[in-house]
Amino acid sequence: MTHAAPVSPVDRAGLRQRVDKALTGFLANQRGWLTRVDEALVPVAEAVEAFVLRGGKRLRPAFAYWGYRGAGGVDSEQVVATLSALEFVQASALIHDDLMDRSDTRRGEPAVHRRFALRHRDAGWTGDAEGFGDAAAILLGDLCLVWSDEMLHGAGLDARTLARARPVFDEMRTEVTVGQYLDVLTQATGDTSLERAGKVARYKSAKYTVERPLLLGAALAGATTEVEAAYSAYGLPLGEAFQLRDDVLGVFGDPAQTGKPAGDDLREGKRTYLVAAAVAGTDDAGRTLVEQHLGDPELDEAGVARLREVITVSGALARTEERIAALTETALAALATVDLETEARQALVDLAIAATRRAD
Repeated sequence: MTHAAPVSPVDRAGLRQRVDKALTGFLANQRGWLTRVDEALVPVAEAVEAFVLRGGKRLRPAFAYWGYRGAGGVDSEQVVATLSALEFVQASALIHDDLMDRSDTRRGEPAVHRRFALRHRDAGWTGDAEGFGDAAAILLGDLCLVWSDEMLHGAGLDARTLARARPVFDEMRTEVTVGQYLDVLTQATGDTSLERAGKVARYKSAKYTVERPLLLGAALAGATTEVEAAYSAYGLPLGEAFQLRDDVLGVFGDPAQTGKPAGDDLREGKRTYLVAAAVAGTDDAGRTLVEQHLGDPELDEAGVARLREVITVSGALARTEERIAALTETALAALATVDLETEARQALVDLAIAATRRAD
């Protein structure tokens, strides 16, 4: 007797397909608008479509949707389309992040700045191909942020409902932007403290991945303050755990699963909790090795292996895994303190597991 595989929390209620449908329809309209302006904008439409529609876990719309349903919100395609705007916030952040980190790939494909630099070279245009690619990535990231606003307001929800959600959406976008700046600043100053690493993780990724989407859904549903407080108590530690898992994958992950070269976070000089814990737990020789090689864009596989060894031997990897487990447990305990719709509660429990599990 065979048993059907459990339904992913992102696929429950057909959510992934519904989000994809909403994004596809929105982008088709945007392509039409761009094409009417100038045929030269077709590659812009194609690049955004490729980035948004191919790949992506759809975690943020899922947290927002199940936060909405858990707070008693009534399902509708307008709600799903509204929450799908979160994918454009994510696209904007990733396009800009790849540019700032000089990343070559994203989800196994050329990063946007590399894509447009290649277009420049292939066409034989004048000027600097890399500069053109950088400018295109800045503008496409900005365009995605603009479109997040347009999709939020154009999905069909009434003005009063949207007015409740607007402050959450605005604060979320501010948080991720200043979080990106703190990340850049931390790399420039070389700050390897655990306190700084934690703050960067919270503002650059954790809050806009889990807590703010939950509160966005709660606001649309007109949730009680009790539900909002429980969502924050669940979302903040879970978002941090999600980022810590991402940090581990950035150093130890399989490129076939992460879509980026192995050890890319080390070449980019990311001052993550994992690195901060390694610096705090290693000896002078280990700290010297980290100082010499972290942030070296030419770091080879042997160099990556040496830094991985420092991280492992120092106990930083084990410490990070323990923290992921503890944060996830804290999040799930907070969820248990409030009365939620049954299916939504189970979906949020499943999302917590999916967002923090090992890739292996």
